[in-house]
Amino acid sequence: MHPAARTRTTFRTGPTPVPQPRSRRIRSLIDADALRVLHRAARVLLDDLPDLTDRLLAVLREQEPAYRTALENDHAATWQEVHRSLRHSVTSLLDPRGTREAAHRCTWRIGATRAEQGLPLDALLHAFRLGGSLVWQRLVEETTRSEPEDIRLLVHVATDVWNFVDEHCTLVADAYRQAERQLAWRRENRVRLLAAALLDGTSRIADLPETAERLSLPEHGRYVVVAIAGGPPHDLPIGGSAYLHSGVEVDHGIVLVADEGDREPDRDPLAALDLTADAPAGRRIGVGSAVTGLAAVGDARRLADLALSICPPEGGTVRLTEHLPEALVVSCPELGATLTERVLGPLLRLEPADRDVLLDTLVAWFACEGSAQRAGERLYCHRNTVLNRLRRCEQLIGRSLARPHDVVEISLALTARRLPRG
Repeated sequence: MHPAARTRTTFRTGPTPVPQPRSRRIRSLIDADALRVLHRAARVLLDDLPDLTDRLLAVLREQEPAYRTALENDHAATWQEVHRSLRHSVTSLLDPRGTREAAHRCTWRIGATRAEQGLPLDALLHAFRLGGSLVWQRLVEETTRSEPEDIRLLVHVATDVWNFVDEHCTLVADAYRQAERQLAWRRENRVRLLAAALLDGTSRIADLPETAERLSLPEHGRYVVVAIAGGPPHDLPIGGSAYLHSGVEVDHGIVLVADEGDREPDRDPLAALDLTADAPAGRRIGVGSAVTGLAAVGDARRLADLALSICPPEGGTVRLTEHLPEALVVSCPELGATLTERVLGPLLRLEPADRDVLLDTLVAWFACEGSAQRAGERLYCHRNTVLNRLRRCEQLIGRSLARPHDVVEISLALTARRLPRG
């Protein structure tokens, strides 16, 4: 074969380029042209930002009462907030990656601030959507004014613009709800701190008006504190006529039993706390006596704790006003132990069987108001047996059940022996 007829072979050293489909090249060109049109209009909006801010505020004033109030209260701060948000929105059209973090911070700060100020979330979201709508409207207006033939290209970036609006609506809502949760926690914690100080008796006089407001209780009403231990925990709402303060071992209910100047009898604190139903096994309830004013709730709590300490271990309810002798004894365990030993010592040192019979007879006689007949019926023995046992008790302890002073000492000593110590 003649050399001139030979086919020349060319060897390539790199990868062979793959030709792109014609439709993809056209799409890339359209996207590039659309971005060019978008950036050109966005730069004009950036220069005209104060007017854009005024336009948005005028719409908000007309359509959102919450923003109308905000503008009346602090026009300058609201204007600056809207101006910053719009500036970040427009600059994000020019440089989405470079401005993303700053735009997010701005939106988050607006959401948190407006939650603290109590602006409704619906109004805030409406403002962001109105802002996005106004920015898009101005982009269309500017493109129509400067290059009418390019208006069709904006359609290709509309999705990006509205995705940005949706993203920031979600972000501002998240910030708002998180701030709202933190505010709720701080409010609840503040209420707990105020109630704890009230119950501890360490509340400051200056804090009493705030305490009354947050607990929804009058400052100068009549109060009873109820101490509750054992059984399932309670979950009572703040407000009304009672407030429940949950503790580690004991819950305390602050119960309004009479308003200031109320001439009616005190209301039942157990009913106010919904504790009138059958209590679960093991639940103990101590009801203190009434005090006047929130400032005295610390004293009322100590009285309730005193009543609770008298409750039997198996459970029950003790109203302090019905158990004052027991309260006197249990309030000073050391004196109670001394009284028990001084009055009942000789009897307590008997053999257990003999001791228990005599003690049970004394307790039954006191419970039956000094009636030997009824005490015998309770003990299943003859009244003469009761009288013989009582005489033996008198001989052992050197006291007479016919002398009022001795009767008081014996009764208190029996009470002190029965009640828990410490």
